[in-house]
Amino acid sequence: MSAGRVALISGATGALGRVVAARFAEDGWRLGLVGTDAARLRSMAGDLRLDDARWAPATADLADRDAARAAVDVIERRFGAIDAVIHLVGGWAGGTPISAVDPDEIADMHDQHVRTTHHVVAAAVPGMVTRGWGRVMAVGTPFATEPGATSGGYAIAKAGQEVLLRMLAKEVAGSGVTVNLVLVKSIDAKHEREDAPSAKNAGWTTPEEIAATFRYLASDEAAAINGARIPLFRRG
Repeated sequence: MSAGRVALISGATGALGRVVAARFAEDGWRLGLVGTDAARLRSMAGDLRLDDARWAPATADLADRDAARAAVDVIERRFGAIDAVIHLVGGWAGGTPISAVDPDEIADMHDQHVRTTHHVVAAAVPGMVTRGWGRVMAVGTPFATEPGATSGGYAIAKAGQEVLLRMLAKEVAGSGVTVNLVLVKSIDAKHEREDAPSAKNAGWTTPEEIAATFRYLASDEAAAINGARIPLFRRG
């Protein structure tokens, strides 16, 4: 039963965030949409025709711990609680042999993937545990455990994010809160896999496929799935 529950969606104005917000709104969730640009959040909510009473914006650089805490506070004050965190913040940097990677690239990827994740879950998950129900979801990658050559700061940071979330899954086990990752190689926002199929994009994953998996993981029926790494790149 999702009607009335509250989902915090970070990175909400990205291609994946828009689809996830639309699907969760369809399921009756109230949405706390987090981004760095208030105007873009409002524009997206208008495009998706979100009910003003059922969504709230929060602007924050989630790499800043205090800003992340403030964003969570904004949503909790508006709706009373946060039942799910769908963390979609992140970027990519790679293509350079590891011996030549700029340390700043690694630090930036760490901030985008590890630091933002830690700040959001540290602020939101204790309340879920207290209430006895919650869901944490994020996008991972198979490159976190099987990095390719020149995967650079991205693979390093995604490995850190995965360890953080799998550790959290063990810590909340039995509390009614679950923590899971869906693994993709590349998000096919333009649906190139369908419109221009090739060997390169055969393993790409559409935002709609990711959103559908999140919808199930956020359900009561998925209560037994915790600490999972769900691959969405191996098409039959």
